[in-house]
Amino acid sequence: MTARAHEPLPLAHALLAVAVVAIWGTNFVVFKIAMGTLPALLLAVLRFGFVFLPAALFVRPPAVPWRKLAAYGLLIGAGQFGLLYLAVDGHISPGLASLVIQMQVFFTIGLAIAIQGERVRAFQWLALLLASGGIAVIATHTDGATTPLGLAMVLGAALCWAGGNQVSRSMGRVDMLATVVWSSGFALPPLLLLSLTFDGPARIGQALTAAGPGIWAAVLWQSVGNSLFGYAVWAWLLSRHPAATVVPMALLVPVFGMGASALLLAEPLPAWKIAAAALVLAGLALNILWPRLRRPGF
Repeated sequence: MTARAHEPLPLAHALLAVAVVAIWGTNFVVFKIAMGTLPALLLAVLRFGFVFLPAALFVRPPAVPWRKLAAYGLLIGAGQFGLLYLAVDGHISPGLASLVIQMQVFFTIGLAIAIQGERVRAFQWLALLLASGGIAVIATHTDGATTPLGLAMVLGAALCWAGGNQVSRSMGRVDMLATVVWSSGFALPPLLLLSLTFDGPARIGQALTAAGPGIWAAVLWQSVGNSLFGYAVWAWLLSRHPAATVVPMALLVPVFGMGASALLLAEPLPAWKIAAAALVLAGLALNILWPRLRRPGF
């Protein structure tokens, strides 16, 4: 039976949700470390390759049109993660990337307005204003670690994520794990073509030869941990609890991302970066929590 919206998650389910967002957040550091050996585009190929196979041999395709699976795979795989990996590969710090990518929430709202004609409520405008203020703070503090190009690429990745959300929404209620697995097959061809074009067969061969157990563990962390485990558990939680109870946990993703980057990569956290994070997170929290707080009986 589905829990009521104002009821907290049971402890075991809350710990599962925290585990998922911790994996999603710390992954920004994991793939930054992996890029010390693997080119960004090759890393994306390996990620989605291991999501697709061998899982596709055991998971049936979801009951949705192939064109929607293809669109989702291209937007999320080639678009979101292709741009994100390239951005983190020398153009933006992992911690800030984990924060900026959350702008997908507002891009998703914008696309819903443009495509479905949804109306924007007053609290959403305020939420967007707060989050945009955080992005403006980042834009005025670009340096060697974070460049305007990197910021633009992560915002582009967020826009692709929002587009993928629209495609996912048009599918209706489907098996999300199956969608992730089979859509990954459509992400592979463009990512592989881009990797062959820009990395070249020689560099790809050298990188694969140099990759040790730690690098392959980082690849599996992304494919098995982030995509297969993460999406499966998140979908399982959403099937048992209202979205208003589960979704706010995603606010912890940039917290884990920035914390892990500071701890493991010594990414500095000056006052401006903390202020930017506070503004973006305040906007996200307002957008997610305000409807729940206004609900009668909360």
